[in-house]
Amino acid sequence: MEKKIIECVPNFSEGRNMEIIKRITDSVESVDGVKLLDVDPGKDTNRTVVTFVGEPEAVCEAAFRAAKMAAELIDMTKHHGEHPRMGATDVCPLVPVSGITMEETAGYARKLGKRIGEELGIPVYCYENAAFEEKRRNLASCRSGEYEGLPKKLSDPTWQPDFGPARFNERSGATAVGARDFLVAFNVNLNTTSVRRANAIAYDVREKGRPKREGDPVYGKIIRDSNGEPVMEPGSLKAVKAIGWFIKEYGIAQISMNLTNISVTPVHTAFDEVCRKAESRGVRVTGSELVGLIPLKAMLDAGRYFLEKQQRSAGVSDEELVRIAVRSMGLSDIHEFRPEEKIIEYVMSGDNNELLTRMTLKAFMNETASESPAPGGGSVSAYIGALGVALGTMVANLSSHKRGWDSRWKEFSEWAEKGKALQEKLLMMVDEDTEAFNRIISALALPKKTEAEAAARQDAIREATKYAIIVPFTVMETALKGFEVIREMVEKGNPNSVTDAAVGALAVGTCVRGAYLNIRINASSLDDREFVEDILNRSAGIADEAKLKEDQVIKIVEDILSKNSRK
Repeated sequence: MEKKIIECVPNFSEGRNMEIIKRITDSVESVDGVKLLDVDPGKDTNRTVVTFVGEPEAVCEAAFRAAKMAAELIDMTKHHGEHPRMGATDVCPLVPVSGITMEETAGYARKLGKRIGEELGIPVYCYENAAFEEKRRNLASCRSGEYEGLPKKLSDPTWQPDFGPARFNERSGATAVGARDFLVAFNVNLNTTSVRRANAIAYDVREKGRPKREGDPVYGKIIRDSNGEPVMEPGSLKAVKAIGWFIKEYGIAQISMNLTNISVTPVHTAFDEVCRKAESRGVRVTGSELVGLIPLKAMLDAGRYFLEKQQRSAGVSDEELVRIAVRSMGLSDIHEFRPEEKIIEYVMSGDNNELLTRMTLKAFMNETASESPAPGGGSVSAYIGALGVALGTMVANLSSHKRGWDSRWKEFSEWAEKGKALQEKLLMMVDEDTEAFNRIISALALPKKTEAEAAARQDAIREATKYAIIVPFTVMETALKGFEVIREMVEKGNPNSVTDAAVGALAVGTCVRGAYLNIRINASSLDDREFVEDILNRSAGIADEAKLKEDQVIKIVEDILSKNSRK
């Protein structure tokens, strides 16, 4: 199953004592499954920003341990710095990266805030998407008055903390825990050294825009409202902050942007808009750079966007989509863009060399043939299914580029993308099947000396066995959808590749039947008869439907081959 990944970016009120910072980051790394990505201390601000990622439960545990360590080591009565702050752990935002919604992330943030408040005795305010009321969504509102203003704030009935005691914690202050969108720091390179021109472009695109002026748009008098504040003319991009600056090291001016919500303004949209605004001012964009890390989805969306602008199929591999995005936005213009170092999901999986899907074909075959019971029929079935759907995807991609079919590129691109999504899911299930097997082995190894231990072991075996049934059932459901792509390609795709699609149908059929056998053998040892009866009935129905669809595809292909042989 797709893993849920979140990022945590806590800010600690210590940027000078590296020993304290190290002890806090060590507490983060003490949690299995958490990857520490960045530690950014600032001496002037006396503040350190830490970034780590992982699955939600592990990240929340790491965040709690870090907050606990900060409460032990940082004394806010002695803290001074340039940045606004109200606590030892000042802010602790959770950010959804992949496989998880903002609503779910906000739920985890509230649980984390509750634990910090109750176990550490620190007042906690929930902000942004985790806020319980509108006035607390804005972090600046929650932090108004800062540390020094907390005694007064906590005595105000309208500003009681969401969690923790409504009393001043002199040593640790208060903490804001929230859920927010992923923020991307993105700089666009210009073929000019002029900061004034770079700023003009930045003001064109940033959401805040620029002050309205009377007459001349540059030198005219600024128009002000009844409160004396400048009336702003909004820029063209929502959820974007931008400024122009000159980078002496590079010898160029840049548009430096913070994309505060990449679901509203993605990276590729910001890049193209800066290109348009720059060109209108006689300036050219030469490339760009990403500061920090970015979710894989943002790069894949960018790759699809640029392929579609070329009227080419976007149903290609993730690696190719990333390459297209990097080339299209010139992300290697200044420094080489290394996906394994810049894309969060790739950074997280960098150390996991045990995955079957990382093996060569030969290594996978040899591992399957070894005396180890895993990988077995389940993993092989999923892989066969992935290859089968991949053949349908291949025909869709070939069809989108067929001479004379230019007007149909979008139609085939959509089919290719459908196929690619299915094959990626099936590929993921190759390793998931082995994980299911490992769960059963782990459950069987649990102690059973006491009655309580025996009961816990039996429950663990039952749940692991159910999971070992759900995985191949998911394989069956996913592979069945592949017939839709394959049949469409047999009937409407490139006629020269009709037998490739037929081989795909045979492979997908084998995948479904193999997964069905896996379900039946695993279900035979499960004592939950209601679950077993339901899953066997549903999987038998999928197996029958798959056989029917496979036969229909092969019949169509045989008819086509027979007609061709008579010509």
